[in-house]
Amino acid sequence: MGKRALITGITGQDGAYLAKLLIEKGYEVYGTFRRVSTPNFWRLQYLGIVDKVNFIPCEMTDMSSMVAALKIAEPDEVYHLAAMSFVGASFENPIATLEINTIGTAIVLEAVRQICPDAKVYIAATSEMYGATGYEVKRPLKEEDFFKPLSPYAVSKLAAYWLGRIYREAYDMYVVNGILFNHESPLRGLEFVTRKISNEVAKISLGLSKELRLGNIEAKRDWGYAPEYVYGMWLMLQQKEPDDFILATGEAHSVKEFVIRAFEVVGIDDWEKYVVIDKKLFRPLDVPCLIGDYSKAKKKLGWKPQVKFNELVKIMVEEDLKRWERWLNGERFPWDAPLYPSEMKIISKVIRA
Repeated sequence: MGKRALITGITGQDGAYLAKLLIEKGYEVYGTFRRVSTPNFWRLQYLGIVDKVNFIPCEMTDMSSMVAALKIAEPDEVYHLAAMSFVGASFENPIATLEINTIGTAIVLEAVRQICPDAKVYIAATSEMYGATGYEVKRPLKEEDFFKPLSPYAVSKLAAYWLGRIYREAYDMYVVNGILFNHESPLRGLEFVTRKISNEVAKISLGLSKELRLGNIEAKRDWGYAPEYVYGMWLMLQQKEPDDFILATGEAHSVKEFVIRAFEVVGIDDWEKYVVIDKKLFRPLDVPCLIGDYSKAKKKLGWKPQVKFNELVKIMVEEDLKRWERWLNGERFPWDAPLYPSEMKIISKVIRA
């Protein structure tokens, strides 16, 4: 009999790719979702697995809801990915960010401790926790470096990180923190700058748009390819002892570099005439540079990134080009369709307590 896994936030980018990976490995996959996130089933449909997942409606700030989900799934592994994950929005809604990201993690850990204490737990941490340290140390960041968060999102994730370590040490639970640096894909939401760029550049090249409006294009990030990062998550839960790991590429590139490369993919050299810098899109505080050292993951997990920056941008732009070309030919995007035939199967796959 195969393993059973519960993924919170299964409708997001990472949740969808992780579900696909686990299904391919023979897992019985359960995923929690908020009712308001139902339109996001498009990612699972896009990957062709929407009818292979057992869906459980669950609110991350409701303990009884999470307890019920664990009783239904009876998981060997729990991947806690559900979160308010957009840094910029955390400045606009800090309280909800803390409730979902911090209180939600506490609920997951406590529910696992009570219902299935032998289950292995993955907590989605983030490179944003390092904040100011990212430009103070002048080198790729390691697991033992100081955290100096610069956003409500980073604070909420740092608290969740420490909750994971506390439950691991206090209750001898298998809990790992995956400190993932930025990881992108064609399944990224349009609110994230990388997908905003790839999508708008594709539209500009097809004559569907005339400008790309951005904030701080000098910020540098360590960008990797999401499908490789969810494989790293899985590897973390296959180890004998729990530990915390950074997943990164070891390279930093600016938003400006991402823009230039994206326009190169569609054969446009004079990118400046399409880019508009909008001061309203600047964050109250922003981390100038984040770059990670993945040597520990390479040594202990055997993990290393394969897709580097130029290829990543090419993958994203070309996929958005295909989407818009299909749209011009009269096809609808999955997220535009009211209900696809394959999505009808979701109804019979939703499990309620």
